[in-house]
Amino acid sequence: MSDKRKIKEELAVALFYDGRNAPRVTAKGSDKVAREIKRVAEENDVPLYEDVILAQVLSQIDLGEEIPRALYIAIAEVIAFTYLISGKVCPIPQQAAATELPLLPEKPLK
Repeated sequence: MSDKRKIKEELAVALFYDGRNAPRVTAKGSDKVAREIKRVAEENDVPLYEDVILAQVLSQIDLGEEIPRALYIAIAEVIAFTYLISGKVCPIPQQAAATELPLLPEKPLK
């Protein structure tokens, strides 16, 4: 039996989020293009988030298109991560914070 190892393709997808509309795919590519996307991001202090499966799903979206509703939660986690590591605060309107965010119990539920 021959030892053929599948070479993993390097993949990168860039998103743009303005805080009002759904995030859009602004760049995507594999291998050389992926490395260039990452290099440009690093040069511009854009946080990088690595998730191979999410990148594979996002790479299926056309450039300029908004992410589908089914990915909102996954992308919200990415946005929260980037805000956290860059020291930004995501503004939440007071009315929305008072009415729409669930309260977390002080002790874990059993």
